[in-house]
Amino acid sequence: MTNSETVAATGPLSTGSSTTRVIGILALIAMGALLLFGLWLSPDDVNQGDAVRILYIHVPSATIAYIGCALTTIGSVLYLWRRSQWWELTAYASAEIAAVFTAITLVTGMLWGRPTWGVYWVWDARLTTTAMLMLLLLGYLALRRLPADYDVRAKRSAIVGLLLFPNVIIVRQSVQWWNTLHQKPTLFANGLGARIEGLMLFTLFIGFIAIGLTFVWLLIHRFRVAYLAEQLEKEDLDRAIADRRAEGIVR
Repeated sequence: MTNSETVAATGPLSTGSSTTRVIGILALIAMGALLLFGLWLSPDDVNQGDAVRILYIHVPSATIAYIGCALTTIGSVLYLWRRSQWWELTAYASAEIAAVFTAITLVTGMLWGRPTWGVYWVWDARLTTTAMLMLLLLGYLALRRLPADYDVRAKRSAIVGLLLFPNVIIVRQSVQWWNTLHQKPTLFANGLGARIEGLMLFTLFIGFIAIGLTFVWLLIHRFRVAYLAEQLEKEDLDRAIADRRAEGIVR
């Protein structure tokens, strides 16, 4: 069986599929609905005014970033335990997307903080721990991209990946553990119910759906790209070894 036949038998041959096209269309529709409700149909907040509209992106982005970090930690554990390339590539793809959504969380948080707190940034517990999470994600991605054999790169990054979800717990609980300027959880206050309601709550749920679908679409595509890149690198390595052996036989 040739290398190309092996790839065809064990993994994807392209970055897209009929499933991803459906998910992509649904994500676009949801994003359109989010823009419609977030910018026009939902009312202003009594205290925050138009600044509340940032939360329709900020809160879902933060949640999806946490999910991405959790998936990376799970994938890292399973790679170190079972040496599963599928889980390692899933962890890698998820970490890249989690980094994007963590950056979006930080930027939208700063934009929300300027009219609310009067400054873009304070060394608040939630902001500081989120910045640390971003640095940890960048460290994971940097180790994963260092020139080395696949197993070496995967093992190094997986060890860092183990730290991501524990850090997410710290970020998530920071507003409970320390005195902080950052508001308490938007959806639930001491487990007693929603802090927002009506059309504003509905718009926030649309944000979760839109950004959740975007995450799934990006994750599938990024996994496929990473898989094909690793297969191509392996094929090039096998060809280089075969050429070197052929040179030895000729000599």
